[in-house]
Amino acid sequence: MEPLKTTVVKEGKAAILFPSANEVFYNPVQEFNRDLTCAVITEFARDLLAQRGVKVVVPGEKERVLVSLSEETNEDDAQTEEKNGAESPAVTATVGEKCERGLRVLEGLAASGLRSVRFALEVPGLQSVTANDFSTKAAALIARNAQYNGVSHLLEASCRDASMLMYEMRGKKERFDVIDLDPYGSPASFLDAAVQAVSEGGLLCVTCTDMAVMAGNSGETCYSKYGSVSIKAKYCHEMALRIILHSLDQRAGVYQRYIQPLLSVSVDFYIRVFVRVFTGQATVKNSASKQALVYNCVGCGSFHLQRMGRRTSNGKHSTIHCSTPPLLQFKSALLHAGHRVSLSHACKNAIKTDAPPAAIWDIMRCWEKANPVKREKLSETSPAFKILSTEPSLEACFTVREDANPQSRKRHLTRFQENPQAFWGPKARAKAGGGIATNLQDKRKKCQNKRKNQITDSSEVKNFHCKKFRQVSSPRGSCRLYQNRFTWFNFQKKSEAEYEGVPC
Repeated sequence: MEPLKTTVVKEGKAAILFPSANEVFYNPVQEFNRDLTCAVITEFARDLLAQRGVKVVVPGEKERVLVSLSEETNEDDAQTEEKNGAESPAVTATVGEKCERGLRVLEGLAASGLRSVRFALEVPGLQSVTANDFSTKAAALIARNAQYNGVSHLLEASCRDASMLMYEMRGKKERFDVIDLDPYGSPASFLDAAVQAVSEGGLLCVTCTDMAVMAGNSGETCYSKYGSVSIKAKYCHEMALRIILHSLDQRAGVYQRYIQPLLSVSVDFYIRVFVRVFTGQATVKNSASKQALVYNCVGCGSFHLQRMGRRTSNGKHSTIHCSTPPLLQFKSALLHAGHRVSLSHACKNAIKTDAPPAAIWDIMRCWEKANPVKREKLSETSPAFKILSTEPSLEACFTVREDANPQSRKRHLTRFQENPQAFWGPKARAKAGGGIATNLQDKRKKCQNKRKNQITDSSEVKNFHCKKFRQVSSPRGSCRLYQNRFTWFNFQKKSEAEYEGVPC
């Protein structure tokens, strides 16, 4: 058997043994991509490891220039940052050495392993680098190149399906700090696993080389892969960056995670994005405010953005601040106007009608004239002011009609199914030992029908469950303590009568 012919390819500090036959993919044009990735991961390691008490030492770095992206940073903040940077942690991390508190890096589609070898040779503060490829020949070449460059103590070759590997590492203790995806074509099939396998605040690096799809040549294919329709425009590369960011944000949002873009570039025939992934339900709910529809003029090329949502504060906007019309009167007004209307099986206070929204608003305007609101308290920019400023186009009649009340309602027939047993509905999560906690059952009994059975005896107030207060034990045992965020209440047993009027 003839020995395998190889060629040595040098890039950065790495020297890769590459087979003469094109059995393993290698693209020399993306050298800039690999240079940029090494630089970004180095800076990411510097910031993240500083929180773990590790200082990153970059070879050849004499003086680091601190650049703040915030316009509000003043000189005092800069001096504080320099002072904090001058205080060296006890542990230092250098290039080529294994750091126990360092980063765990995964290259999902490594091919020859050139990128991973460069990570091990050029990026300080690494705990391990996993270079994975589905090809057995590629995995063997990765192990060979790791040994050839003397980084076997850091770099581990893996021959697995990239998605399955990341799915298996979704646990909080198994996640990777950095995941690099540079596939041949689209990364769409790997994104779902990647946003789960990256650690809290971890770095996700993604490359897309299917620019024909993302730049508008095939909008249908782009929608099936990324959930967005690409269009042909002069800004197609800028839009391609936003399409991949949108796709990452959508995939992460499914798992109550969100992305924070750090760097996005369009180079040659590909795009590259670097994002950090965090977990936060409240932030995920604002995802719609980051999305928009693009209206592009095919003639002049101008475009307009229509936002999918806008973040507003609760309680600032409402519709019409008037009393609610009785159900039968409102149904009668719709019937008098010539529309069909019926009750809903989903909600006892809801109706179904074929009346257009304009007719419903006209009826509400007529009701407001009979039951006026204080116009002086309405803001001129509020929806209520604008709606009530328009005169109704019809005169609503609120006289109750006979057919407004159906026979089933007159006969008091059951429209909504009754609960077959107490505490009906979603149950508590299963516990390791099984069963439901006793205190949970007690809490449910106290909360059962709490709105229907209002407490009139003030002595029972302190015994009623309240979310704002919780009872805590007293060290002396002579009093009962109730605590909320701001105040401590002390109900002493010997003088409880003094506190009977205190509301919970």
